[in-house]
Amino acid sequence: MTRQHPDWALGFEDETWWSRFAQPHLHTWSVDGKPLRLIEQVPPPKEDAPKALACYGLLLWHCPKEAGQWEEETWLRFVDGRPISAMTTQFLEWCGAKLQAIGKRVFILVWDNARWHISREVQNWIREQNRRTKQTGQGVRIFVCPLPIKSPWLNPIEPKWVHGKRRIVEPERTLSPLEVENRVCAALSCSREDHLSVSENVA
Repeated sequence: MTRQHPDWALGFEDETWWSRFAQPHLHTWSVDGKPLRLIEQVPPPKEDAPKALACYGLLLWHCPKEAGQWEEETWLRFVDGRPISAMTTQFLEWCGAKLQAIGKRVFILVWDNARWHISREVQNWIREQNRRTKQTGQGVRIFVCPLPIKSPWLNPIEPKWVHGKRRIVEPERTLSPLEVENRVCAALSCSREDHLSVSENVA
């Protein structure tokens, strides 16, 4: 698809939480033959830092004109709070700007049926984005391809989450929120960006 349409991009979107305390299931190797035991950490009393950090992610497949073959990138944005419709439109707007900057005009968006994906606010935003792009000839048109209900195995970004959570694990201590973010970005080879946020009265 992308070789015939180098100005198109295919993106698989999803959200996940990165816990500072829960430990993932994994296998380990050690020099002395003793297994590495991961113990779930306990939050210190009166700590204000969040126990887990939510983020939006996009696994992007596209074919630059000069490359002539598929390229894969992971884009990530952590959020203040949790995924909601207003956060989702911010993430889509940010993705659209980045896609336009690399010469894309069509964005095939694959995601699940999370309520913040199918909300009226998000659907209206996508519709308005496409209308404005068609009228002005500027921007990126978005075509949504929803995944079947309860089918995470069809979204190739899901394994990125699984392996990423294993790669950032820290058996000795509790990571700070900033350390979690830095490790996640290093594990997924993406740059760290400012958080997405909305006012507290937006639901």
